[in-house]
Amino acid sequence: MVLIKNIGRYCLTDKSGYISNDAALNKIDLEYLEILQEVIKNYLKHLGSDIHSIYIRGSVPRGLAIKGISDLDTIAMTYKNPKELDLSWVEQAEQEMNRSFSCVNGIELSFYHVEDILEISNFSIISFMLKTHSVCVYGKDLIKMLPEYKADKALANEHLFHLKSQIERAKADLINNEGAEDIKDCCSWIMKIIIRAGLALVIIDENLYTRDLYPAYQLFSKHFPQEEPRMRKALEYAIEPTTKPDFILDFINDFGIWIMDKAEKWLQTHNPKREPKIKL
Repeated sequence: MVLIKNIGRYCLTDKSGYISNDAALNKIDLEYLEILQEVIKNYLKHLGSDIHSIYIRGSVPRGLAIKGISDLDTIAMTYKNPKELDLSWVEQAEQEMNRSFSCVNGIELSFYHVEDILEISNFSIISFMLKTHSVCVYGKDLIKMLPEYKADKALANEHLFHLKSQIERAKADLINNEGAEDIKDCCSWIMKIIIRAGLALVIIDENLYTRDLYPAYQLFSKHFPQEEPRMRKALEYAIEPTTKPDFILDFINDFGIWIMDKAEKWLQTHNPKREPKIKL
C-alpha cells in the first residue's frame, strides 16, 4: 500500500489575489548547491554566450524538497530559438548528473527563447512558472519583467486545454512499451497531469492554486467526493509509478475518460472559441 503524506500547500497570494513567489536563493538546502553548480556548468559548457539566464523552479527553491523524491527542474533562457541550438548533449548530461546525485529523483534541463517569454499578451505556463515558482541562479533576472498572475480561468485553461492530447500521447507511449523506466516515467507524468487537471476544474470556484499533488487531490475531492477513490489512485501512481502498462491504460481508459469529459464541458463554458492561450 502506497503511503500518502499530507505534504504541500496552496500558493500564497497578496491582498489583490495575485500569486506570490515564495522561491528564494536562501531557501535552497546546502545539499542541492553542488548539483546546482553542476547544472549551471553544463548549460554554460555547451551553450556559452547563447545563455541569457538560468532558473530553478519547484520544491527545491521553495525549501520544500524531499530528499530522493523531489526533482530539480531547471529552465535556461536562450538568445536564440532552441530549435536553432545543438541540444544533442542534453540527454547524456541529464543521465550523468542523475547518476552522480542521489538526493534528487531527477534533473531536468529545459530551454526557452527569451523573446517568447517576454511576449506577455497571452497566458504562458513558462512565464507563469518563472514568475510564481522560480528563482534566477545565473544571468539577468527576467522575473520582475513578467506580469502578475492569479488563480483564474487563464491558468485553469492551461491544464484543461491540452488534457486530451496529453492522455492520447501517454496511451501511445505505453502500448507495446517494454522499458520499465520509460513506463514508470510515463506513469508519473500522466498522473500528475490528471491530478492538476482535477484541480483546474475547481480553480475558478476556489481561487486557489498549487503545484503540489496532495493539496490538489484534496481540493478536487472536496468538489467531487464520489471520485475521490479514483483521484487517490492517480496520486498513488504519481508517487509510486507502476511498471505495468496495462494497469495504467486501464486507469486512463476509465478515470481518464471521465476527467476528459469534465474538461470538455469546462472548455465549452469558459473557452468556447478553444483558444490555447487566453489573453491576460
